Amino acid sequence: MERQTNPESPIAVAGLRKAFGALTVLDGITFQLESGKVTCVLGRSGTGKSVLLKLLIGLEQPDAGSIRLEGYDIASATAKELNEARKKVGFLFQQSALYDSMSIEENVAFPLRRHTKISSAERRQRVRELLASVGLDRDLDKMPSDISGGMRKRVGLARAIALDPTVLMFDEPTAGLDPITAAEIAKLIVEQRDTRHITSLVVTHDLHTARTIADRLIVLDGGKALFDGTFEGLERSKNPFIAQFVEDAA
Repeated sequence: MERQTNPESPIAVAGLRKAFGALTVLDGITFQLESGKVTCVLGRSGTGKSVLLKLLIGLEQPDAGSIRLEGYDIASATAKELNEARKKVGFLFQQSALYDSMSIEENVAFPLRRHTKISSAERRQRVRELLASVGLDRDLDKMPSDISGGMRKRVGLARAIALDPTVLMFDEPTAGLDPITAAEIAKLIVEQRDTRHITSLVVTHDLHTARTIADRLIVLDGGKALFDGTFEGLERSKNPFIAQFVEDAA
């Protein structure tokens, strides 16, 4: 697969369409992400937000349209090529997706053990640094069952950035968290942008968090992108659905 370099667009989507039977969840979605910025995708439950993430990392195949990740064509990639492209992406799942049988240290070390050839000492040092960056360097030996939901999110983030990705994807990162913990996770997302210059795509229904972290907002409804712009533009939108969405989230 030939790689086309386009540093301005870590992710570029054009005419993306996906249906499940008679239900069309994405219908002609087009956008390009700006490098080093946080983009939030908003919408009600069932509007295709999580499906979009699955398409972007090749877990689902689109019915039409193109997806390019760091210049690689994801939709037509072979399994080997897709694995190479995925190494450029860190993913934080809604439920963190930690391995219950592994300690926090082992969870964060997993991608390093699998995808790098660094020594065990280097790997342990790297894991300590990663956990320190999310405030958990004193909890290496704990198991996922021993820590809170917010701490599991932090571990998931440390694991997601272990391979120095250029892109981070978050699926409802603040879901189920209390306001204080949600604010802490939001702060960590912004820190990845400001200190690591990582491009982030955040799927959420939490408008308050989106307002805190987003450089750009995309609102999905009925398979379409109804809005693409800043939070200030969202508040000025005359679209009835968007006005109601903003009012209900206030």
